Amino acid sequence: MSLLFFGKDPETDEDHCPTVWVDDENDDLVLQGWKIDGATENKCLQVGPISDTEAVIRVPARMVPQIRKACDAAERSAELR
Repeated sequence: MSLLFFGKDPETDEDHCPTVWVDDENDDLVLQGWKIDGATENKCLQVGPISDTEAVIRVPARMVPQIRKACDAAERSAELR
């Protein structure tokens, strides 16, 4: 597996940054974000359970441009497969 890097949160330090990648084998987005708080988790659980193999993370809105670029790249790559 190889991850294509698209960006880190430009407003956090280099050690604790939400980050976005695309897995070049299957075009999945891979996101690093902040752990959610209990209140946010409770709101998410109203929709359904969060399995042990899943995580809900928070990614700042200021990263939308990087996420959009990653989504566009993943979509283009998937169309070529």
